[in-house]
Amino acid sequence: MSEFHLHLVSDSTGETLQSMSKAALVQFEKARPIEHVWSMTRTIRQLDDILDSIEKNPGLVLFTLVNSEMRKTLEKGCRKLKVPCVSILDPVMRAFSGFLGQESRNLPGRQHTLNDEYFDRIEALNYTMAHDDGQLPDGLNEADIVLVGVSRTSKTPTSFYLAHRGIKTANVPIVPQIPLPDQVFHLSRPLVVGLTTSPERLSQIRKNRLLSLKETQDTDYVDKDRIKEEVIEARKLCTKQGWPVIDVSRRSVEETAAQIITLYNSFRRESV
Repeated sequence: MSEFHLHLVSDSTGETLQSMSKAALVQFEKARPIEHVWSMTRTIRQLDDILDSIEKNPGLVLFTLVNSEMRKTLEKGCRKLKVPCVSILDPVMRAFSGFLGQESRNLPGRQHTLNDEYFDRIEALNYTMAHDDGQLPDGLNEADIVLVGVSRTSKTPTSFYLAHRGIKTANVPIVPQIPLPDQVFHLSRPLVVGLTTSPERLSQIRKNRLLSLKETQDTDYVDKDRIKEEVIEARKLCTKQGWPVIDVSRRSVEETAAQIITLYNSFRRESV
């Protein structure tokens, strides 16, 4: 394991830097960063303290600073300390500037202003929380997306990931011998998507779930044959209703959500 110091310097929350560094680091199997996150960095005094820390813990420095004086101070300090210092948004900003034919306004933290998009995201999160795991079926038609699937097919985490993108998402479990709420079959507004996975994987996930709850006895909940029947019946239901189905067996929540968003965008275009 290659351990190193990673300094993330931002004039806003630092979320952009953290997301981009994580996306890059997955390509380096043995790399283990010790993260130093310096958020809301907006004064030279703050930069002096940061440079002191970088001197004590030298490593890679990534930054998003739009103020030119701040940038120059950080870059000059890093050159003096002989550590790499990279502005991760510069190539993107240059591309937008060239394409749009205008200069950036260089306003720190603009992506986190309280605009309509922010409030849409809060509304979506509140809706998704209230309509998790089949709750409040009378409100399902207010959703943008409704996820259905047997137990432990990542419905809840996928729902909240989509809600964080501003998409109001409800999820309803498909439970053996228990019919789905009648409202699910009379939706006019949302896209309904079925989530499924392989019976083998589902059995293991459910066993781990029971172990975490300190349940040691095997039940129908983890029986592979019963799970196979569950998965088959759920697929049949989705096919009968014309709902698209996504197999989440080898997908992360982010990958599943990306495919759902593609389906949703297509669904919206066809609905216009």
